[in-house]
Amino acid sequence: MSETKTRFPMYKGKPLVRNGDLLYYGDMRDSYVVRMQIKSKKEIQPDGNSSMQSMKIADKVFVQLLNTDINVSPQKAVEKTEEQPNLFAALDTGYVWLQKALKEN
Repeated sequence: MSETKTRFPMYKGKPLVRNGDLLYYGDMRDSYVVRMQIKSKKEIQPDGNSSMQSMKIADKVFVQLLNTDINVSPQKAVEKTEEQPNLFAALDTGYVWLQKALKEN
């Protein structure tokens, strides 16, 4: 029987997993991961010279640094929280938090 490994998209060397408006960044085997929840989206229109259709982009993303220790209660697992104005800013914040937390641990 062959073993199939699931491959996730990577961002700066760590897995980035998305399910709808919820994203997890980091390896669940590490002591910390980042959770990002898209709270709202806005529709953007392409310029008049483009053949692109309108699309929705995140304009409010809630970022959390989570401790992955199963012995820690869900309420105490949240180490940091912050709201960001877009997904790029949320990923940037999450990356910095995760690097610092993993280095300190």
